[in-house]
Amino acid sequence: QVQLVESGGGLVQAGGSLRLSCAASGRTFSRYAMGWFRQAPGKEREFVATISWNGGSTDAAGSVKGRFTISRDNAKNTAYLQMNSLKPEDTAVYYCAARGSPYARSSYSQGDYAYWGQGTQVTVSS
Repeated sequence: QVQLVESGGGLVQAGGSLRLSCAASGRTFSRYAMGWFRQAPGKEREFVATISWNGGSTDAAGSVKGRFTISRDNAKNTAYLQMNSLKPEDTAVYYCAARGSPYARSSYSQGDYAYWGQGTQVTVSS
């Protein structure tokens, strides 16, 4: 069983920055692709960014590309989401997720992820 714990959320003004962290425990973190997703009030959860098991490949949703950066530190069993130039429409609960199979490719699809954190709230004021 793997546990994921997000941190780093909070309230920030538009144009500001936050860095989310996702600490993993319970299995060999370095073997698994990771993803970040978010869910705004009244909306479905959506893909934000994904990173391969070794960090060599990343991708992000069009709405955040150029503003958000996903990264990982396998020595610390932690994934990150650096969020810059935040907008009010970025307000959501942000979740990190891990794929269930070692060395599987990074993915945009929520169904490909076996493990999820509890989420961290990000609120961007205008």
